Amino acid sequence: MIDDEGQQIGILPPFEALKMARERNLDLVEISPTAQPPVCRIMDYGKFLYQQEKKEREAKKHQKTITVKEVKFRINVDDHDYETKKNHVLRFLDEGDKVKATIFFRGREMTRTGLGRGILERLIKDLGDHAIVEFRPRQEGNTLHAILAPNAKKPGEKLVAPAAKQA
Repeated sequence: MIDDEGQQIGILPPFEALKMARERNLDLVEISPTAQPPVCRIMDYGKFLYQQEKKEREAKKHQKTITVKEVKFRINVDDHDYETKKNHVLRFLDEGDKVKATIFFRGREMTRTGLGRGILERLIKDLGDHAIVEFRPRQEGNTLHAILAPNAKKPGEKLVAPAAKQA
């Protein structure tokens, strides 16, 4: 048994430990029930729960939630539209979000899935070291999609191109 100041009291029968806790207007809390003999502590249990909740809330503040943003392409995408969407993907990756690049096939476009796969492969190649490919382009029904994750760097930190070698 441990008292409210953290001092070890020793092994006590349960009724005596409960009596000591009530004398101090505190609770007797079983900390380690699997130990031989079980370890109990005299403490204010309500205060303990409040402090645990406070620690959990503080830990949540520092967590980064990763969201998945989606960018949709078509197989007949123009170069300018492709560049614009690629810039959106780069912005999402710099913010630390994952990106799902999707190509939706309609009607006869299903016979040209190779064009869609080529667009996604081009996107992956253009992103280079900005992204890690989590899922390669995969066909599910009439959609083809790939999932890209930000490169292992700190969010908000820009990737700098390596300096050109001098000859």
